[in-house]
Amino acid sequence: MDAQGRGRADDVDPADQWVLNPNTGEYELRLAPSPAQSSVPGPRGSGGRGPAGADGAARARRTEPARRAGAAASGGEAPSPRRRTNPPADADAGRRGRRPAPKKGKGKKVLMWTAGSLAFVVLGTGAAAYVYYEHLNDNITSVSDDGAGTGGFSKDRAINILLIGTDKRTGEGNGGYGDKNSAGHADTTLVLHVSKDRTNATALSIPRDLITDIPDCPTTQEDGSEEVIAGKQGTRFNNSLGQENRTPSCTMRTITELTGLKMDHFMVADFNAVKTLSSAVGGVKVCLAKDIKDPDSKLDLPKGEHLIEGEEALAFVRTRHSVGFGGDLSRIELQQQFLSSMMRSLKSDETLTNPSKMIKLAEAGTKALTVDSQISTIKKLADLGAELGKFDTKNLTFATVPVVDNPAEKVKATVVLKEPQAQQLFAMVRDDVSLTAVKQEKKKEKAAEAARLKGTKAPASEVRVRILNGGAVAGSAQETLSWLQVQEGVTKSENAGNAEQPLDRTTLEYGPDEADQARRLAEIMGLSGAALKPGKSVTNSQGLPAMTLTLGKDFEGAGVPLTTPAKVPDEVQKATADKVECAK
Repeated sequence: MDAQGRGRADDVDPADQWVLNPNTGEYELRLAPSPAQSSVPGPRGSGGRGPAGADGAARARRTEPARRAGAAASGGEAPSPRRRTNPPADADAGRRGRRPAPKKGKGKKVLMWTAGSLAFVVLGTGAAAYVYYEHLNDNITSVSDDGAGTGGFSKDRAINILLIGTDKRTGEGNGGYGDKNSAGHADTTLVLHVSKDRTNATALSIPRDLITDIPDCPTTQEDGSEEVIAGKQGTRFNNSLGQENRTPSCTMRTITELTGLKMDHFMVADFNAVKTLSSAVGGVKVCLAKDIKDPDSKLDLPKGEHLIEGEEALAFVRTRHSVGFGGDLSRIELQQQFLSSMMRSLKSDETLTNPSKMIKLAEAGTKALTVDSQISTIKKLADLGAELGKFDTKNLTFATVPVVDNPAEKVKATVVLKEPQAQQLFAMVRDDVSLTAVKQEKKKEKAAEAARLKGTKAPASEVRVRILNGGAVAGSAQETLSWLQVQEGVTKSENAGNAEQPLDRTTLEYGPDEADQARRLAEIMGLSGAALKPGKSVTNSQGLPAMTLTLGKDFEGAGVPLTTPAKVPDEVQKATADKVECAK
């Protein structure tokens, strides 16, 4: 939840910039271009703006693509920023607060009327959602993902967003929170996984003190060249950002190494995101099961419910010594409670139909956020926001990676993964398994997958299958062939080489008359019902029909089961965003 800020004056209420257009009878939002902003750790000397170098070049790079995108969407030239030196009397009255209030139910229509798209980008580091407009494009700061991501989300598959809160102390009023000269760390990190069908989502918290391996990180420099920042074995996860000039792309690579999840995008929030967004939404409701007086975070609140914002909100999410066991894991639960409450506020009609709140959120969000260069325009963010806003808050589950105290330490300061629970949780997220109940359609899909495993099974000696390597480690197809033939009696199997396209998940495609063979092979290999794909058979080297087994990137070796757990391990701490929790 920690952050750096953006130096910018905030003496103008954005709500006062709605003015009446006398030609249309509608209210329009008039905003001046935003000045440049500071940013998260980026290529050395670039100020986090990537290889563009000078501020002027960076601004041009950020703004021009968005204007061209806006022009393409509207079928004409991109409009220049609207200004009015001498507004008509009725428009001036609107700015002074005497304009008539929108009619009940008109709030969304008024907002959607603007040239840009209204979009919610669900976040976890400092807020649950941000609103972006085309004319706010110039506020957005971007950093290269250095090829660590997928290259961009897709509407026909699950979406993975890395959400990072850095503890860099820049920004007004933040210098007193600790080491203000630090380059910052990945202090608060969540992986937001949105299901393929958009019915549910999981926000997975990664403890900052988790001992893990940071891989080598190719990183774009100011001049456009690439430098590989050496990896580090057995170090705290939070060292994946800021330290030794690591950028958010390095945190992406570390997450992939840790969980097996490939990230689509990253978003980095700062200290001021908590302060400004909590104020813009009108405060965030929190609940305390006891009095809390934390001299470190400066939080001083009695037991009960409270509406907090600004500095008090930041103190709440930074508190750890006065809740739970007094460590970072207890603070994670507190932050999840805060984010759940903010999401409920942001998705409420009271916010959605309030132009003043929406514009304040837009201003606060775009100034407090750094994104990867794949989503550095309003159009791309709007498209992403449209996908991330589809699930219901009751189907958003906050969970924390299961860990235990590091056994190598006498004084417990770090943690390590708790196995096998951590790998089971990672497998559920990778395989798009919801951690909460979802729509009936999802239940039917799961029932159909389970049904594929039920029924008669052919003897192993009758199973005919061709094995392809579709992204597994080199040699996996031959290893699997030998294992099946020698140890499992699947003698009618053969190595068919490499697949045409790599797959994230291992699949077994079978024809209409091969279901009994598919069930036997699934049992032998530990395949889930989701891996079984009814389709067509192929012809093997003997001219006989056979199934096709394609080993995907999830394949871990012959004999290692690929069955995804159907239930979250009991040891995993989790809570849904629709529930009110009280800090203990």
